[in-house]
Amino acid sequence: MSNQRPDGVTPSQTVGPYFKYGLTPNGEYEWNDAFTNNLLTPDVSGERIRVEGKVFDGDGAAVVDCMLEIWQADAQGRFSDPQDTRALPNSSFKGFGRCGTDKTGGYAFDTIKPGSVPDPDGKPQAPHILLAVFARGMLLHLYTRIYFDDEAGNAGDPVLAQVPADRRATLIATRQTGNVYTFDVHLQGDRETVFFDV
Repeated sequence: MSNQRPDGVTPSQTVGPYFKYGLTPNGEYEWNDAFTNNLLTPDVSGERIRVEGKVFDGDGAAVVDCMLEIWQADAQGRFSDPQDTRALPNSSFKGFGRCGTDKTGGYAFDTIKPGSVPDPDGKPQAPHILLAVFARGMLLHLYTRIYFDDEAGNAGDPVLAQVPADRRATLIATRQTGNVYTFDVHLQGDRETVFFDV
């Protein structure tokens, strides 16, 4: 037996189908979706919005087997987490969602527009959604934020202030008609989305 590694598929390239069946069935398999792209609950207050877009690789091609997860505060800026003692116990809104990209690289989340949350020093952060990106060929997932283009608080946000001015647009979702925001994710290339070390 040879000690040489065989050519071919490596484990980091086989993630796509696993994500689809086990994590993002989206009604295509007989599987109970633990988390979906619809975060709305009957008792949640706040402006109902949709965040949609596409995920692109470094060559500008759509990534059709990507998984996205979001986590956000509610409209009052509170997280559904025991560590957030400000959380409202009378809402079933969890603030966590998951979806896969479709055959065009598209995704969408139905949620509410989050409120402002304090940073570790107590300074207010502009409303934003945390986004984790999982995709084939990536050994580690990527973290970024989705801000909203119609929020005055963006100008004073302490995280956005650390991003070079010419790159901040990659973190801003653009409001379209009604309650829809568009946010595309570029994994590499000239339009690469700003990702954060966590």
